[in-house]
Amino acid sequence: MKITRRIGRFLVNQPHLINWGIGAAIVALPVVVWMDLMAITDQSLRRQGQALDAVLDTVRSYYARNVIGRLNPDGSTFATHDYHDRDGAIPIPATMAIELGDQIGTHGLNVQYRFASDYPFHGRETTELTWAEDHALSRFREGVDDHYLFYRGEESGLLTHAVTMITPVVMEEACVACHNNHSDSPKTDWAVGDIRGVQSYSIVQPVAVSLFSFSHLLAYMVVAGGFGAFFALHQLRLAQRFRKISEELSSNNEFLAGISMKISRYLSPQVYRSIFSGEKDASISTERKKLTVFFSDIKDFTQTAETLQPEELTALLNEYFTEMSAIAAKHGATIDKFIGDAIVAFFGDPETLGTAEDARACVRMALEMQERLRELEKEWRARGIDRPFRARIGINTGYCNVGNFGSEERMDYTIIGAEANLAARLEAAAEPGGIVMSHETYAHVRDFVAATPMPPMQFKGITRDVHPYAIAPGQSGNLPPTETSMDGKSLTVHLERLDDTTRAQLEAILGKPLKG
Repeated sequence: MKITRRIGRFLVNQPHLINWGIGAAIVALPVVVWMDLMAITDQSLRRQGQALDAVLDTVRSYYARNVIGRLNPDGSTFATHDYHDRDGAIPIPATMAIELGDQIGTHGLNVQYRFASDYPFHGRETTELTWAEDHALSRFREGVDDHYLFYRGEESGLLTHAVTMITPVVMEEACVACHNNHSDSPKTDWAVGDIRGVQSYSIVQPVAVSLFSFSHLLAYMVVAGGFGAFFALHQLRLAQRFRKISEELSSNNEFLAGISMKISRYLSPQVYRSIFSGEKDASISTERKKLTVFFSDIKDFTQTAETLQPEELTALLNEYFTEMSAIAAKHGATIDKFIGDAIVAFFGDPETLGTAEDARACVRMALEMQERLRELEKEWRARGIDRPFRARIGINTGYCNVGNFGSEERMDYTIIGAEANLAARLEAAAEPGGIVMSHETYAHVRDFVAATPMPPMQFKGITRDVHPYAIAPGQSGNLPPTETSMDGKSLTVHLERLDDTTRAQLEAILGKPLKG
């Protein structure tokens, strides 16, 4: 096993050797076949030469013994089928053919010869015709053109191949005269061209002999088959290893996907995407950027918590955070953290549309949050909560440090700086259900919000006077129905803010009903 593993690793590291091996096998195949064809031809020629030599020796010996040796110089010589019992007699052609066939068969040439006829001489042993001989004799007498008929030999089997070739014995002029005048002839009206009988040649060849004739091809197949078996075993082992690796990867991917989904619940979607897409590294690093910071807090949360059971408070707070988080995601806010009942979010990192659009998106988000809280207040009161949550919101636009803060083992993606603290200070100055923003934020949204300037304020850590602007509770519903972008190239129409007259006029212009 160690050797096969080493060979397998070697082939994996040297894959071109497999291609070279396959190429060599393709080139070697016709060479091997040609060598075997040459070997088969050589063996066939040798067998033919040996068979011809054996036949000629048999004919010469038979002729010397049964023809020349029986000639009577002092008397007459005649031909008869029972020449052995009569002096001076020599065999007739049929007898000679039968006896020669018997003697040739004793030379181990795997050839048997039979002279068969349905008209045997009187006194001669009757030979029963085989099915092939009888069938061939009938076809020859019917006038078939082919004088060589081949049949599957009776000796054919799994390890032996046999062929029987049958040819006709045609009566010639000398044969006709002999047979018609012979006293033992069973038929005396023979004519030239009649079919006297058939000659049957049965040739038997063991399959192993033919198989071993392909010695080079067999060696090639053994080598190629061995290599193929090793290669298949190697591929099977690789497939099993790959399947195991694939199963492990699939399991790891499922585990990582689950972990990833769990981690995503602890991170803002923008931060999650930037980390897992490779845009940001999980290393301690910060940038100074101009952000719009959002800070919200629930008014009198402590007093409300005292009136609720812990389970009710937990459910209510989670419902509040769920609703607010959905609105934040809708407007593209990066939620920094939840601090007790407070929400810290910002616009401008890791994705930004520019300082002005970030500020406008933040204010739109704050307005929608307050509007949704007013709707939730009705639902909560209907459920028996007499002191539903009311939030205060502070918004500021300014430069902050944003990035990963902490240690190499534990870090947090957040913002720090005086401008971030200012958003918390502005939130404390807001009324429940209201929004307070800095002057710079208001400068970007003055075209679509009605805010009231507040007296200048000073906050700890802020050297300048802060000029805040407040949106009183309930005023978010009085927003203008249209907003013009800062560059003046686009106009946004809020369909839900249109009065009936304006909506009807706009529908008449567009030619279709408005939804929203």
